[in-house]
Amino acid sequence: MSDPHTLSDRLAFIRDRIGDACARAGRDPSEVTLIAVTKTHGLDVLRDALGAGLTDLGENRVGELVEKADALADASGGAPTWHFIGSLQRNKARDVAERADLFHALDSPRLAKELNKRASGAGRVLRCLVQVNISGEDSKHGVAPEALPELLERAQAFESLNVCGLMGMAEPAAPEDLDRIVRPQFARLRHLAETGLWREAPLLSMGMSGDFETAIEEGATHVRLGRVLFGARG
Repeated sequence: MSDPHTLSDRLAFIRDRIGDACARAGRDPSEVTLIAVTKTHGLDVLRDALGAGLTDLGENRVGELVEKADALADASGGAPTWHFIGSLQRNKARDVAERADLFHALDSPRLAKELNKRASGAGRVLRCLVQVNISGEDSKHGVAPEALPELLERAQAFESLNVCGLMGMAEPAAPEDLDRIVRPQFARLRHLAETGLWREAPLLSMGMSGDFETAIEEGATHVRLGRVLFGARG
């Protein structure tokens, strides 16, 4: 099946690929959460995703998160689990602290402080991942690996944040270059997670449409998939 036509077909194909990657790594597929990245897609696409069994949805723009989370709060079958996967300005922290179930891009003590304040005001604890710049590219957000221990120590002290793992984006690479370029970057993120101090086993959010199988082989617990599920955006 090289070009499945329906969302259900594509999802089945992707789950097979996830299962194969887990088998190669000696892992259970239940350890991997598939986040359907629905940014820029309308509510009809999100409802189709929910109907297909995709319960974890990812957004990277605050306005879209607010609109979609509010619209689907009473969805039949239950509201989705919301992942905010984009960089975040402190002046928009409130909306994320009130609506996201997992924030993937914590990258500074100042943002941690603001999110803690807003989550506390909403009477909830916000689960967060620290974004690490594992590729070294200037265009990528995230804390430098050498600055990670200090940020973890400061962020984990906040009562209304549960800092529970790491997120990283690898350098884009052609399929034939994944082992040479991408795999070492994912392995580095896994190593950073293994050397941290955590309340429970850390989450690892890494892997997108072009490299999620490599990420799973290197220990990803969450993969963020958009194009392979929904096709190219207009």
